[in-house]
Amino acid sequence: MNISTPAHSEFTFNAGAIRPRIAFVQACWHRDIVDQCRSSFLSAITQYGYSSDDVDLYEVSGAFEIPLHAKRLAQSGRYGAIVAAGLVVDGGIYRHEFVAQAVINSLMQVQLETDTPVFSAVLTPHHFHNGEEHIGFFKEHFVVKGVEVARACADTVRKLLSLGNR
Repeated sequence: MNISTPAHSEFTFNAGAIRPRIAFVQACWHRDIVDQCRSSFLSAITQYGYSSDDVDLYEVSGAFEIPLHAKRLAQSGRYGAIVAAGLVVDGGIYRHEFVAQAVINSLMQVQLETDTPVFSAVLTPHHFHNGEEHIGFFKEHFVVKGVEVARACADTVRKLLSLGNR
């Protein structure tokens, strides 16, 4: 089944419109890579009527710390959406699948419990090597993820607002 994607104007906030604030929570592990997502998101969200001043930035140690921070932010009632960004890699000491699954499942639980949309740009590659090729690939990929999560965030927030109060 093909589903058409709406044009930007269908979920862009007009000038002067009240836009719900967005919280962007970023893990600091592999900061040089994950920073690409934050920068890309802040640039892309402006295409939907937001400004970078509408986004509050938060940093946590690692991806495992993101869900609790996201939950507290959602519970505050100050945000129309929470965006999470991080990179969970196989460091060879533990099975990163456990951390990845815990983080992703917890982010879903946060949005279901708080009724605040939570978007994941937490990447969990099966294999990651700390070489130039992988680092370059994931830096570029996080640029793409930042654009994608900005679009998903703006679209979802706009659609939820059209449904009325919670």
